[in-house]
Amino acid sequence: MPDNPAATPADAPAATPAATPRSRVRVPLRFGDGYRVDAELVTFHGLADGQEHLAVVLGDPGPVPLVRLHSECLTGDVFGSARCDCGPQLREAVERIAERGGVLLYLRQEGRGIGLYNKLDAYALQDQGLDTYAANTALGLPEDARDYTAAAQMLTALGIGRLDLLSNNPDKAGQLRNLGIDVRDRVPTGVHATPDNLRYLRAKVLQTQHTLPLGELTELSVG
Repeated sequence: MPDNPAATPADAPAATPAATPRSRVRVPLRFGDGYRVDAELVTFHGLADGQEHLAVVLGDPGPVPLVRLHSECLTGDVFGSARCDCGPQLREAVERIAERGGVLLYLRQEGRGIGLYNKLDAYALQDQGLDTYAANTALGLPEDARDYTAAAQMLTALGIGRLDLLSNNPDKAGQLRNLGIDVRDRVPTGVHATPDNLRYLRAKVLQTQHTLPLGELTELSVG
């Protein structure tokens, strides 16, 4: 799904400090459903935010690789929480990227950048009726604190200047473009709905224009 924006002076790419690869190691990945794939994990020197982000290189990346920026979610990625769609998105992304060739950037941005403890505090407010964004602001925190400067640094360090982005989130594509990365297309992920995450998914559509089928989510919530 092309996100387009013809560049204007206000949208001119920002200068991004250089980062360099630090180490590369081959790691066989094994998932609970039996899916297996070999990956190369890359670490970096010089990332702007000082976090330990990882690049997971999968398959044989071509001139325009498939790339996903996946924000760390301990509850979803590790414990299988059904309150979000993060774990299933991670699993889907690894297979789709491996088939085509590309990179998954695993970014240490728990809870859209507010951290694990704050995310769990926000969960408690969601249980009282607030949506995921209103819960963050009720805690005095940004709706979404993520900055993708480090992601742009990682891509540049890997020699990736043009890509297709596997994401439902238009902000990721917009930030990468402003940081000098050519996002050719934005490719939506699948819909991973559960009875526990429908309000969360609907909030992402209504609040931040994620490309998810709102009508389908509405039908599931009343079905």
